[in-house]
Parts: sequence; C-alpha cells; structure tokens
Amino acid sequence: QVQLVESGGGLVQAGGSLRLSCAASGRTLSIYTMGWFRQGPGKEREFVAAISWSGGTPIYADSVKGRFTISRDNAKNTVYLQMNSLKPEDTAVYYCAADRGMIATMDVHRYDYWGQGTQVTVSS
Repeated sequence: QVQLVESGGGLVQAGGSLRLSCAASGRTLSIYTMGWFRQGPGKEREFVAAISWSGGTPIYADSVKGRFTISRDNAKNTVYLQMNSLKPEDTAVYYCAADRGMIATMDVHRYDYWGQGTQVTVSS
C-alpha cells in the first residue's frame, strides 16, 4: 500500500509563495499518477493539479494556471506543488493523492490513496 504525507503548508501573505511536498512510503510512486486537491472552508474538495507517472503534460485547474506548478521526483518518492502569487482564495487544506492509473485526471473519484492534508492560509 501507499502512505502519503504532505508538508510545507503554513501562513503566507498574499502574493507570496509556498512549496508543498508529498512524500510517499510503503511503495514507490513511480507507477502512480499523482494529484493535488484542496478543500476550503465550507467548500467541496476540488481539483488543483495532476501529473502522470511519466511526468508529461501536467493538468491544472483554471483557477491556478500560471501560478502553480506540479512536479515529481520518482527517485525521491516525492511530488511537489510550487505555489506562487498566492491569493486569499487559495486558503484551504491541500491534499495529495495517488491514482493507480497512468493518465493524469482531475476526477477526484479516480484517486485511490490520500494524504492527511496540510493547511495553507493566505492573508490579505
């Protein structure tokens, strides 16, 4: 099985940057598509970004395009989410997730394994 642990969240001023990390244990991430999701106060969990096991052509939610970048380092069993130009509306708990498929997807129901989440708070 796969265990995922997110880190790197915190409090940041609007316009600032954070880099989230998702470290895997139990199995290598190399065969999994990886995604980032977030859930803000009173909102449903929503897609943020995803990247296939091969690392090609990441996909992003419209709300984060041009500001967030997903990447992976299979040798380190780690997935990253670089978040720049942060806005207060980015405030949420951010979750990483692993999909046993090999094609990047924004469908939350396709993901099989989930981390515990890390809080990101962006102040005005």
